[in-house]
Amino acid sequence: MVQRSHILSQVRRALSRSRVVSLIGPRQCGKTTLARQIVPSDSLNYFDLEDPVSLARLAEPITALADLRGVVVIDEVQRRPGLFPVLRVLADRRPLPARFLILGSASPVLLRQSSESLAGRLETVPLSGFSLAEVGVNSLTRHWQRGGFPLSYLARSQADSLAWRRQFIQTFLERDLPQLGVTIPAPALWRCWTMLAHYHGQRWNAAEPARSLGVSEPTVRRYFDLLTELFMVRQLHPWHADLKKRQVKAPKVYLRDSGLLHQLLGIRTERDLFAHPKCGASWEGYAIEETLKAVQPDEAYFWATHTGAELDLLLFKNRRRLGVEVKRADAPTLTPSMRIALHDLQLDHLTVLYPGTRCYTLAERVDVVPLAALATGDMDALFPHRGKPTKGRDTTTRLT
Repeated sequence: MVQRSHILSQVRRALSRSRVVSLIGPRQCGKTTLARQIVPSDSLNYFDLEDPVSLARLAEPITALADLRGVVVIDEVQRRPGLFPVLRVLADRRPLPARFLILGSASPVLLRQSSESLAGRLETVPLSGFSLAEVGVNSLTRHWQRGGFPLSYLARSQADSLAWRRQFIQTFLERDLPQLGVTIPAPALWRCWTMLAHYHGQRWNAAEPARSLGVSEPTVRRYFDLLTELFMVRQLHPWHADLKKRQVKAPKVYLRDSGLLHQLLGIRTERDLFAHPKCGASWEGYAIEETLKAVQPDEAYFWATHTGAELDLLLFKNRRRLGVEVKRADAPTLTPSMRIALHDLQLDHLTVLYPGTRCYTLAERVDVVPLAALATGDMDALFPHRGKPTKGRDTTTRLT
């Protein structure tokens, strides 16, 4: 059993200070399991809107919810968007007898209704699949290969994991999206999703996918934005520094779950993965996603110029500028591109993530750190030497 105590603590803290807390994320990422640790599923305070009994109880929502005390959970809330005005009324009571934890897929309906009806009352806690910190460093390869969705990662065999991911994609396209009000044909969105998998780690330009799919550029952008809103795809936008250099303005595209990426690319085994031409891009996307989970930055971008200088991640955290470069190499060295990024972006620190086991310093404010350091969840492990390195001391250490 993978423990998610830090997420549970985060939700409890949010409930202590906010009248309504929204736990949002893709289907099957563990929202319901987490909520049932706060309110048991057999409690009168638990409503699952995929359960006919719960739907019947909420036929008159004010009557059903007004007398409840403590934490009230409403699962799959996007199925009843009419509940949001009711929650606004209940959340404005003084004194406040109950707080509400609402769960749902990150749908346009959910986000629009919550922003309109619960402005100033709602705190959002995003949830994804298992992180490397949750599964442990010894499971890094398995986690990268299978992804973080609980039922994919915890499957008894690789064949079972593949079967689950295949079924998930089919169900997501054919059942979940129509329930969210999406009218795009499933085959069209599947083709777009598969094409995005082949663009994984690259800069996005809608023109070529539009020609390949036989649709207009605005249509393919709509598909892209929809998959982003549903937490399937990440659009990493470029940072535009105030420089005289010509800078890249197109976003990069990454599939957020490495297991779904491998499924869409036809990667079935670890041997297939290491032999596949997208292996490096897959590893880069996995490292970036795990870095964002570990650091939880205030803002995140990539940076690139048309002359070739590039930085994989530019993170803003507590008013600091932190750079992350991902290198799938045995012993990364300091490159001209890193020097340019360090100087032009005025980075407080630059970390180079690689698949090795040793930490070492490349230059002042530049350290090479194993990807496994993300499993600690410690900022000091990811950015070990934030100031000037000490002269005359061996800065090479082994990750324990």
